[in-house]
Amino acid sequence: MSLRVGLGYDVHRVKAGRPLVLGGVKFESDWGLEGHSDADVLIHAVGDALLGAAGLGDLGEHFPAGDPKWKNASSIDLLQRIVKLLGERGARVENVDVMLVAEAPKLAPHRAAMCANIANAIGIAPDRVSVKATTNETLGAIGRREGLAALAVALVER
Repeated sequence: MSLRVGLGYDVHRVKAGRPLVLGGVKFESDWGLEGHSDADVLIHAVGDALLGAAGLGDLGEHFPAGDPKWKNASSIDLLQRIVKLLGERGARVENVDVMLVAEAPKLAPHRAAMCANIANAIGIAPDRVSVKATTNETLGAIGRREGLAALAVALVER
């Protein structure tokens, strides 16, 4: 048995009129995130962390933005595909910790649902998933609300 850690990062621009999906939860909002899939920045960071922990590259290698197959794809579906890849290599997820960096929206009312969505997609208990948020203290593009970013770390056992 070996334990491996992976780090994930993702960022997307804000786009008016697009649905906002974070952690598999659709938010009431007049803006969302620009991207080829549903642009769920939290799930993308988790996916990259899992792929990194398993030594399987990154999200762009497995789900290229130029491939029409992934146009408007559910990031939860992509995450399930990543977990299947891990399973095929004898790896399983121990836990995931993800942080949104954004001035808005507030995650607290949706935190339990996001943890449950991620846990369900990965096949672990919700108490093994942590979803947090912080602001960028109005600094930079994130602080000016031009985009959202997320960081994730995952522990995988092989």
